[in-house]
This record gives sequence, C-alpha cells and structure tokens, in this order.
Amino acid sequence: MGDKSHARDAQQAAQRGQQQPGAAGRALTADRPASVRNVVLVGHSGSGKTTLVEALALTAGAVNRAGRVEDGGTVSDHDEIEHRQQRSVQLSLVPVEWGGIKINILDTPGYADFVGELRAGLRAADAALFVVSAADGVDGATRMVWEECAAVGMPRAIVVTHLEASRADYAQMTAVCGEIFGGDDPDAVIPLYLPLYGPPGPDGHSPVAGLLGLLSQRVYDYTSGSRVERDPEPEELTRITEARARLIEGIIAESEDESLMDRYLGGEDIDIKTLVDDLERAVARGTFHPVLMAAPAAEGARQGLGTVELLELITGGFPTPLERAPVAVTTPDGRTRPELACDPDGPLLAEVVKTSSDPYVGRISLVRIFSGSLRPDQTVHVSGHGLTDRGHEDHDVDEKIGALSSPFGKQQRTLTRAIAGDLACVARLTRAETGDTLSAKDDPLLMEPWVMPEPLLPLAIEAHSKADEDKLSQGLARLVAEDPTMRLEQNPHTHQVVLWSLGEAHQDVALERLRNRYGVQVDSVPHKVSLRETFGDRATGRGRHVKQSGGHGQYAICEIEVEPLPPGSGIEFVDKVVGGAVPRQFIPSVEKGVRSQAAKGVAAGYPLVDVRITLVDGKAHSVDSSDAAFQTAGALALREAAAEARIHLLEPVAELAVMVPDEYVGPVMSDLAGRRGRVVGSEPAGPGRTLVRAEIPEIEIDRYALDLRSVSHGTGRFDRGYARHEPMPPQLADKIREQAEGGS
Repeated sequence: MGDKSHARDAQQAAQRGQQQPGAAGRALTADRPASVRNVVLVGHSGSGKTTLVEALALTAGAVNRAGRVEDGGTVSDHDEIEHRQQRSVQLSLVPVEWGGIKINILDTPGYADFVGELRAGLRAADAALFVVSAADGVDGATRMVWEECAAVGMPRAIVVTHLEASRADYAQMTAVCGEIFGGDDPDAVIPLYLPLYGPPGPDGHSPVAGLLGLLSQRVYDYTSGSRVERDPEPEELTRITEARARLIEGIIAESEDESLMDRYLGGEDIDIKTLVDDLERAVARGTFHPVLMAAPAAEGARQGLGTVELLELITGGFPTPLERAPVAVTTPDGRTRPELACDPDGPLLAEVVKTSSDPYVGRISLVRIFSGSLRPDQTVHVSGHGLTDRGHEDHDVDEKIGALSSPFGKQQRTLTRAIAGDLACVARLTRAETGDTLSAKDDPLLMEPWVMPEPLLPLAIEAHSKADEDKLSQGLARLVAEDPTMRLEQNPHTHQVVLWSLGEAHQDVALERLRNRYGVQVDSVPHKVSLRETFGDRATGRGRHVKQSGGHGQYAICEIEVEPLPPGSGIEFVDKVVGGAVPRQFIPSVEKGVRSQAAKGVAAGYPLVDVRITLVDGKAHSVDSSDAAFQTAGALALREAAAEARIHLLEPVAELAVMVPDEYVGPVMSDLAGRRGRVVGSEPAGPGRTLVRAEIPEIEIDRYALDLRSVSHGTGRFDRGYARHEPMPPQLADKIREQAEGGS
C-alpha cells in the first residue's frame, strides 16, 4: 500500500502500473498461489463499484483509457442488458497485475435482485472490498453483507467513493463506517489517509486533490493529474499528527507482539515497517478494516486518486489463497474426505461460480480452483447436487473441457493452465451448472454448495407462439442452469409454468435473455394459486344418464350422499348399494366418474377435496348400461349434490418467517395484518433483529418479496412454507366464482 513508502520509494510503487509490458493485451497467469489475490467488491447500487474497477484497471495498465480495452469495449458491465439497464446485473471478473501479483477483481451487482451474483463473488473471493458512497452513506443491505462476512472471518476493507459530490463529507463518512462496521470495536475501522482538499470551486465545494498518509506522514498530491509524493506543509502535518495516534493505537491493539503497546505508551517511536507489517497481518486475519478513498482518473490522467494506494493494500494486506481455510469436501455419495490444501500439484477440486452462454462458444463456466490445476482438453468429473427443488437435476458425469481463458470485458484471453487459488473460464462444459464441483474423473469430489437466497417472486409465463413453445423448455432449462437464484416450477394444480425470481429487475433480465439469447418470446399471465373446493354441509345428488339412439342406448342412474371431512382427508368413496341396484362391475365406474368430476371442480373449477362420497342406490339396464354411462352418471350426481350444498373455496395458507431489524417490526406486523395475516409469534434473532412468524393466505403474498423490501428499506428477508388450505372469506370466494363464471 502507499504507506509502505517510508521503507520503499512510493514513486516506484506508483509507476508499477506503467511497467506492465503488454498488460492491456495479454492473458494474466499465476505460477503459484502466493502471487494471486481474489477480492470481491461489495456495495449498494450506485456506490461506484464498476467505476472503481475501471479506475484500478487503468492504474494497473490493463486498459488503454478509462474503462476501455483494446477492442473499445468496457472492462466491466459489458453485457448488452447492462448497457440498456445502466447497471450491473451479473458477476464480472477483471484480472489485473500489480507488482507481480495477479489480482482477480470480482465486480458484483449492488441491486437486491441480483444478490445471487454477489453470493457467488463472495464464494470465489478471499477478501472483500466494501465500496461506500460519501454522498449516499451505508444502506442496510450492505451492513447485512458485512455482518455475514464477519461471521465467517472474511478480511474486509472499505473504500469511500463519490468524493466529488457537493454533499460528500469524508470525515463524517469514516465516522459512520466506524460506528456501523466496527460494532463493539470501532477502533478496528480506521482511515489510513486523510483527504487533501483543493481550492473551492464555483459552488463553494473543495474537491479532494490528494491524500495525506497517516503512517508515512507523506502527501500524495494528484493536483497535476499524476501522483506526486511530497513532504507535508505545516498545517497538513498538524492534521496528520492528530489522526495518526489513533491509527497507530488501533494497529498495535491487533499486533501479535504484546509488548508493542507498552513500548508505544512509554514514548518509543515504533518503526514504520513494524506498523505496516502488523497492519497487513491484521487485515489478512480479518480483525482490522482500513478505510481508504478513491476517485476515477480525470480526463487524460494516468491514475485515479487513491488507486495506487488501494492496489498496494490489496497486494500487501489482503490474504493469499494459501491463507484461506480449506473447504470441506465429500465424495458424491456423501463419504467424508480429508480437507485439501491449496496446492497446484494436489488433487483437482474446483467449483463453478458462474455460468453463462456465448452464441459462438456455447456454455462458459467461471471456476474457482481450490486444489490442483486445470488444463485445456482435460477430462474432469462434474458433480451437481442440492438444487433439485429449483428445477435442477442431480448429475454426475465426466466431461472433456474445452479452452481455458481469462475474461476481460468481452474478450476471452487464452490460458495454458490455471492453478489452485486462481479463477479461470472453462468452455464446453455442457452439463456443468453454477454451484457444481469439478474434480478428477478417477477421484470424484463434491463441495457443499453455498447458501443462495430463495426466489420468492412468481412470474407465470406461456409461449407467445407455437414456434416459441417448441423452444421454451430448452430455453428455460438453460436459464435456471445459469442462475441458481431462479426456480422453475411446472405447477400440476394450476397447469402453469412459473419462474420464481428475486425481484422485478431479475424477471426482466431473465425474459430478455430468453428472448435475445435463446430466441424464445413469452407472455406473462396472471399467477394462480392452488385453490380447492369442499362441501360445507351434507348433500345428496342423483345422476341420470339415459339416452336412446338407433343402436345401443345409454342407461345409468346413481344416487349419492356427500358429506364434508376434516382437512387433509382427500376424497373418500364408499359403496353402500344393496340388492344389486348397481351391478358390481359398474361400482368402479361410478367412483371413476365422481373422482374425475371432483378433479375438475363443482363450483369455480378448482379440485374438490375433503369429502366422503357414498353411493347408496341406482338403476341399470341389462343391455344399455356401460362403464361410460355410469361414469357420466357419477359425475352428474356430484354436480347435482353441489348445486344443493354450500361450497367453500379453500385457499392455501403459508407459514412466513420474516427477519427484520427491530425498528421495522411494527411496520411489518401492520403490513401482515393488512394482508389477512395472523402473527403467531416473534423472537429475537441476533443483535438488533427480530424473527416474526405469521400465517397468511398465499394469494396475499404474491408480491411480498417486493413489498417487504419497501417496508424494511431493503433489510428484511423471509422464508415461506405451505401450512394448509382453509376456507376463503365468502366475499372473496363470491368474487372468484363470478370471475370463473364470466370466463366460462
């Protein structure tokens, strides 16, 4: 990082980005895990993550001008959908090189609908860089991700962006970061630099023109358009001195040398190299979280403000893949295997963290290699398990991989080898899906898939035309193979094809990909919930099917009694015919007829459940009675009984578990009550959070994934499960019956 300059000339460090021969046009390779850093960028939508990635790539010499690669495309957000929506919708990998270290920068979407891409980035990375806008602050969703990273000990740092905004206040922003991210230890979140302000502009706002290094006590001035190191002016030195003591105390508090604090408090001047080394170790352990600042390069400038310092932090302070805890593995049949170290010569273990399709190359899998090495044309074992409830099939197959490459914008730069600790793209893995494990064909392994959010927003679709119908199944299968946060449902009760997603933007991207990538046009239709019908009281019915024609006629008469049963009983058929009024061979025919009619419904077209149907009498003809005639008579009898009885519409009721910060418990409960929900309890669920349990009709929560996000300002989440069917209020039931009659 820049503050190593006290022991090493910072100007040489700043020039490293200009000393990358061919970096803008060649594939970056790693020869050992220690020379790799994998870092994921986290932050809310609009915080400046993608702009920061492009600024880092420019400083590292990976692009020829801000955000541009050799073919003129952007280094990140290169998908056409991202251009149209003006935001990131998928995980992007941007590899750069700094000081002989390959940095795999994983740029993630900040919008809540694409949190699955963020989860994939967290899985692939060894450290996280939280990007916070000085103008907008820290949102609740970013805070939740920080807590998740803290729970697993992932190293984290913070970079403040949008310093040019008129309302930006770096001092206030760093204080907020210390309060929110520091928790019980705000001294573990401390800035490494203070801003150097330039002359005020026409609006009275003073732009940030450089950095004051607190450890090195040097100034890194960007006023000229390039990074210039100089001694501080007296007033600048005063600012540095005031803030430096807190930083040094924070670093020493994390030092493994227990005597260091006593020496410091005793007046000893601690060597800068010792402080930097302790800082880097604390960052890598995940116990200290430095705050930095960054801004994109001005027009014509070679480096953005703070990007050199940030690259130095990543290479010097963030952990190598060797420092990541080994992942747990089993065999595909569940037998435990010893943990595998990050060794390029060890057994192959890799994971697909992202799947995409290219119209020319086919399926491309972005993989993180945890052990062993990958080479082109190598045969690997693909294991995929655990997502069968989302439309994915378990699979264990051997496949020969195609080319290996390193992505950069729209380009794929060829690799001859990818080693443990690195990330690479693999072509032509036709069965591999996101979350799958790659291993040696003679030693198959399986990694536990990472936790993905449950898609809870339904979208019912149907093919736009016959041509689309022929391609729909394959297009949907490819869609869910790429995105494990999307679930495909073929509902057997409503006969609808339903795509479950995380939000409306997620839906829009899925439909656009179906249309443009797979050539499938679909129409959205109203989503139906699985309603049922049942009898509210006892009733009788007589089915008479008597017809005469030129040949054999049709003759069947049956009389039934129908009575309601407890919920969950289904359809019970009882034969109480005496004296052979209905011949024995036609009893099954009557049952078949009433069950067929029950499946079609008797009032609004929904299946009939929880009744006992008793056949009590009937008549037959020696010549004209038949199986078909008694089936028809049985159906007619059930319809007549329904015409005499009170028919209840039953709606499915869901069990909801809603997790929200304490300050939103009241609004959430009020919202649930307004949806005919019944809160059955609440309980603490960790610091500052409450779990609210409720039962609510499913028809009321079709869009709850969106509404909860609004009520809780993006900080709430929920799980749902089926509880039971229960009678719908009469006024709603009457409305649905009227709609059914109007559509018939």
